[in-house]
Amino acid sequence: MFFMNLRVKRNYYCLVAGLQDIELDTQKLLFKHEDLKEYLRHEIHSDDFALVEKLYLPYDNSNLLNILLKDDKPFNEKGNFSLEIMEEQIKEPSFLPRYMVRFILAFKEKEPLYPELSPENELLTFFYDEMLGDDNQFIRWWYELIMNIRNILAGLNCKKYSLNPEHHIIGKNEVAQSIRKSHAKDLGLGNKLDYSEDILGIGRMDDLQERELAIDKFKWSYLDEFTFFEYFTIERVMAFVLKTYMVERWLSLDKEQGREMFKKLIEELQKSYGNIDEK
Repeated sequence: MFFMNLRVKRNYYCLVAGLQDIELDTQKLLFKHEDLKEYLRHEIHSDDFALVEKLYLPYDNSNLLNILLKDDKPFNEKGNFSLEIMEEQIKEPSFLPRYMVRFILAFKEKEPLYPELSPENELLTFFYDEMLGDDNQFIRWWYELIMNIRNILAGLNCKKYSLNPEHHIIGKNEVAQSIRKSHAKDLGLGNKLDYSEDILGIGRMDDLQERELAIDKFKWSYLDEFTFFEYFTIERVMAFVLKTYMVERWLSLDKEQGREMFKKLIEELQKSYGNIDEK
């Protein structure tokens, strides 16, 4: 059961109507995921936009790692920080998120706080620690969901390939602790997580693309559950942002699946738009 925050929430009736004007079709999204962020920058309160930006931090994490590890991968423009800003901040961090500053300093001093983890997993540990302590319930819920899914899948791989879970499981919550210690098929999760069996089943699928699709569909359904009573709040807007990313991703990977997700997104948007007249 989900418990909603007691803080005063802003309703974005006009934003929902405005989203109807963003051109979408079943072949491709005629706006990019990062363009949606810029649209929202001008349409929602600055405090709420700061929450939306937290959904784009995983891109910044990848960019930070690529620069520090000199991986020479293309810079991902979907993040919140440009290449120039990221490079400047690495030299002398001042306004990056606390978890990034913490990671940069440890990396530069060659003194990792989690020496058993790879740089990527150490950064993720810092990241999830900060997100799970966020003031906004949606941010806490979403990133704990993503961390739990990641850890369950990593736990299955550790068992399959005889890997040390201490090197691959991140975070400090009960799920992470159980996976680290357990030798059981269910990773010791039992009744600790109401969706553990779903993710364990998905993780045992042989086809990688089928597995990825099943995970995204699971995330989509959980977003629906969390925002069921969130009609025009920032939580509904954030869910739309995350779903748009999934649509964009699957349109590039599998047109048929992308079109199905697109159709569902439009139906949800039209339903919300119709509800405006009922308010």
